[in-house]
Amino acid sequence: MQDSKGLDKKQLINFALLSMVLFGFMLYFMGPKDENKTKNTAAAVAKPTQPIPSAAVLPAGTVGAPVLLENQDLRIEITPKGGEVSYVELKKFKAYNKKTDQDDLPLQLFDRTNSQFGLTLNLNGKIIDSRGLLFTVVQASPTLVKLSAPSDAGTINFTYELKGNDLKFLVESPGAVSEVKWEYKVRQMEKGQSQEQSHSEFAYSLNNLKTFDTDARSELSEVEDKTDWLAIKQQFFTAILAPDAGFKKMTGNQEIIEKDIYLKKFNVNAELADSNSKNSAGLQTAGFTWHFLPLDLPLLKSYNKNYDEILPLGWSFIGGMNRHLLIPLYNFLTSFAIPAGWIIFLMTIVIKIVLSPIMYKQHKLSAMMKVIRPEIDEVNAKYKDADPMKKQKEVMAVYRKAGVNQLAGCLPSLIQIPIFYALFRFFPNLLDLRGKQFWFAKDLTAYDDVIKLPFTIPFLGDHLSIFAIACTIVILIYTMLTAGNIQQPTQEGMPNMKVLMYIFPITFLFFLNTASSGLSWYYFVSNAINILIILVIKYWILDEKKIHAQIQMNKEKPKKEGKFQQKMREMMEKAQEQQKINEKSKGLPPKPKK
Repeated sequence: MQDSKGLDKKQLINFALLSMVLFGFMLYFMGPKDENKTKNTAAAVAKPTQPIPSAAVLPAGTVGAPVLLENQDLRIEITPKGGEVSYVELKKFKAYNKKTDQDDLPLQLFDRTNSQFGLTLNLNGKIIDSRGLLFTVVQASPTLVKLSAPSDAGTINFTYELKGNDLKFLVESPGAVSEVKWEYKVRQMEKGQSQEQSHSEFAYSLNNLKTFDTDARSELSEVEDKTDWLAIKQQFFTAILAPDAGFKKMTGNQEIIEKDIYLKKFNVNAELADSNSKNSAGLQTAGFTWHFLPLDLPLLKSYNKNYDEILPLGWSFIGGMNRHLLIPLYNFLTSFAIPAGWIIFLMTIVIKIVLSPIMYKQHKLSAMMKVIRPEIDEVNAKYKDADPMKKQKEVMAVYRKAGVNQLAGCLPSLIQIPIFYALFRFFPNLLDLRGKQFWFAKDLTAYDDVIKLPFTIPFLGDHLSIFAIACTIVILIYTMLTAGNIQQPTQEGMPNMKVLMYIFPITFLFFLNTASSGLSWYYFVSNAINILIILVIKYWILDEKKIHAQIQMNKEKPKKEGKFQQKMREMMEKAQEQQKINEKSKGLPPKPKK
């Protein structure tokens, strides 16, 4: 049997390939892939027809005093220049301040410079861009404003009405609204810039709420389907534009902004699906609703428009697990006024109790593998120079006689994978954890950076997370306890599995160092409990002598071959036959039988 203590050239190549797979896995589940992460190479959306100037178009540099709308949820400013929404502040939340390392800044979705919204209107053959019009206030109150702008074809009216987190927007004009244009640079709101950047993307619903999609690609194109609404989301907040008639021929793009107060730049162009509505005065009308929302699941669901899908809790079964199990469990524990960090601790214990039968079976199988390992080593030594298929067939025969099902060792791990993914989505996206402190972590949805470095380490950053370091240490201890149960591969060129097992926790440190501290805290507690469970099972529950006796009894009983084992045996026999045919066709002498 090969006893490799290091990594040869082939092993290094295998490990490099495995590391690439692991790295790609982490990037994928950190968020949707963005083709523009390193270069902003997206092609711009085709520009619409240039507006034809009219008497109502503003002189360059004209700016009027904004109109303020305000309630307990939002503070909004409407600028007379273009009659558009220029400022939006969510009053119940604060944004992250790098200088103070606290959430103490006004949370501004629109900051008077980062959003430009305009309508293209067709007024008797003249194309006018609303961003070039100067509006005057006709009617105003704390939650409603009506503005008007003259044009050669008649008056254009904009009406805004604020209700809760929603801003109703009605357009009345002599001509139809032919196109909507929105340019938006999303501001950084959270401490974890890269994490928030990966969560910033398009989200939209299609064909009367039948389908939902998110898009972090460079270019957006929905030219065939009707779009019910469009959202540009961030980690915990979103701006949604919902036209009454829906959009058609929607296109757009997005590109990352590196090292700035802004994370991404979004551009959207779309036509209205129906622009023929008229009011009693005979004017063309187009209605919209702006929603400026925190990504709070009950609030999003209250609209009954699939807005809750904007919250990235995971697809299919993963999302269902978060929505129907983990979030209700968290809310239940929150009702006892327990600090958020200890709620995560209790949730971890509950999850481990649920998974304990699976872990018991897994460790029992590991103990059985340990008992029969001398027999496996004997088979490997006996068939060292034999055909690999023959050797594998003999190894499987040992497993079958001992009553050890190798597949049973994989199933417990596979069952735990959905829970792993669900928690991966849960901690960075739960609004209730935002800003919650625990020990040295100031925000459980962001990393802790108590240890600041005077330099930047590639893929690690300019800080060290204490939670990430603690988690890495605990995983290493867990690895030391379980490494003895790992059987080394005997095929030439296969990597040393024990070496890889010790390298993996170090790789995990690079991932957790910039992940949410709540996630790192969960993994720390989870692996600490794993260690306790292993020690309890090893020293108080499982008895290797009894397991050995059970294996001997299994050998004496006629063991029926399972379907999986039968299938594997048949596949190996076919492979052996094919190998003999190939050798015969090449004129090679048959390998001597052992």
